[in-house]
Amino acid sequence: MPKMKTKSSAKKRFTLTGTGKIKRKHAYKSHILTKKSKKRKRNLGYKAIVDPADLKSVKEMLLM
Repeated sequence: MPKMKTKSSAKKRFTLTGTGKIKRKHAYKSHILTKKSKKRKRNLGYKAIVDPADLKSVKEMLLM
């Protein structure tokens, strides 16, 4: 049986931390930035940790 492939979209969007958590980027940072405040844009720039509710599906996409 052939090997299972990782979802290409997931490997581009998620990274693994040293402690085993999964990092993600925030949404709403790509366009229409003029109406968003500096504080909001700055906080959208930081990485976030994947929520425990979504962890199972993300791990399946990454084959972990």
